[in-house]
Amino acid sequence: MTSTRGRVAALLGTVAVVAGTTLATPAVGFAATAGPARVGGITGQAPCPDAPEFSCGTLTVPFDHSGATPGTLDLEVAVTGNTTAPKGDLLFLTGGPGQPGVPAMKRMAGKLEPVLKDYRLVMYDQRGTGRGALQCPGLQEDMGSSDLALPRKQSIADCAAALGPNSRHYSTADTVADIDLLRRALGDRRLTLDGVSYGSFVAERYALAHPAHVARLVLDSVVPQQGFDPLDLAALPASARVLRAACQATGCTTDPAADLAATVRRYGNGAQILSALTGYEFIDPNYGGVPEILHEAAAGQPAKLQDFFDLVRRQVDAASAEELSQGLHSAALCADSRFPWGTTDTPVAGRAAALERTRQRLTAEQTWPYDPATATGLGSLLVCLDWPREQVPPAPSDHRKLPDVPVLLLGGDRDLSTPYEVLYQQAELAHDPQIVIVPGAAHSVQNRAANPAGRQAVYDFLLK
Repeated sequence: MTSTRGRVAALLGTVAVVAGTTLATPAVGFAATAGPARVGGITGQAPCPDAPEFSCGTLTVPFDHSGATPGTLDLEVAVTGNTTAPKGDLLFLTGGPGQPGVPAMKRMAGKLEPVLKDYRLVMYDQRGTGRGALQCPGLQEDMGSSDLALPRKQSIADCAAALGPNSRHYSTADTVADIDLLRRALGDRRLTLDGVSYGSFVAERYALAHPAHVARLVLDSVVPQQGFDPLDLAALPASARVLRAACQATGCTTDPAADLAATVRRYGNGAQILSALTGYEFIDPNYGGVPEILHEAAAGQPAKLQDFFDLVRRQVDAASAEELSQGLHSAALCADSRFPWGTTDTPVAGRAAALERTRQRLTAEQTWPYDPATATGLGSLLVCLDWPREQVPPAPSDHRKLPDVPVLLLGGDRDLSTPYEVLYQQAELAHDPQIVIVPGAAHSVQNRAANPAGRQAVYDFLLK
């Protein structure tokens, strides 16, 4: 679900001393302040250091919204200056999970400039991101900004140990509760939410939890409200559609889907290929050169395929925790998602067997041009396979509809991160959805697409 993308080993059992009290904090980058939660407005507002045309401040939220664990977190918030905007506040939600919002303020204000006379733009750093990023150095090195790159088991174990039992307070449910405190701090009765990738999931979950406080929703590169599919069963067959469309657009003379299937059969590297293709869409939504690379690999010449893997790892997947925290990414996905073994509240000992049973049941039709082992061997799934057992927040009903507010669903026909098949799945849960699929666009349409049709659709929708 990422839309872009260590330093110190984690210290299990470390104790941070704050103001004469203690708070268990096994992770470098864990920024809770001990003591009772004191929350209110946005404090310390001043020109943003890197973009003084915007105002930055701090929202203090409870570390544990139930109150059982003491402490607070300080979340950075950035806003544009038009406090009397006639249509109120537009909260833009970034992806990941793990991407901060404040560093993207200037870029997104430029993308949304045509609506900013009518809206005040608001962006913030989700808990566990940005300067307060959760730090898992090994996992960060292994996965960077990727959902699918294959992590080492030791990196998973080190990250889980670093975050400890506090990792359960970095779920999307916690983020939704933070957003409602942000809404109150901004003085809003209702928010307009614009979410990209994981941000679309956050927007949906906020709308389900607080339907009376939502004015309208823009969902870009949609993750459905049921959440991330750890088997990626939409992206697997979508690879054939996307690669063939890109091949036709560029005039290639091979069948990249058939060559992809032959390559996976020959080398058993489907998860690595899907991870690389999902990253490469950020470089070139036409996947230029990929059909030729797959054709050679299918014929037994994999050297260029390995070069392709290396290129994506260097140019796309490499990312610091401050750019996209894999600690937060793992904590949120493992808390939020449903897996072949159930949830992360399922005992660890039985998970691998449940996953193997799922692999055996998967069909070629479900996974082609990959194989069942691809579906059960993806990076984020493997992280959560070994994640320690923890209590998980309740999820809304699968079939519960979004509130009856205007909803725009935006996707690209070259997107493998969130293929438009899942956009249509989510559209069924909106009352009167407006759907725009942008030709030639990959992931994160508003931010990245060369075709302006998606951004224009957002402007028209927000200014109605």
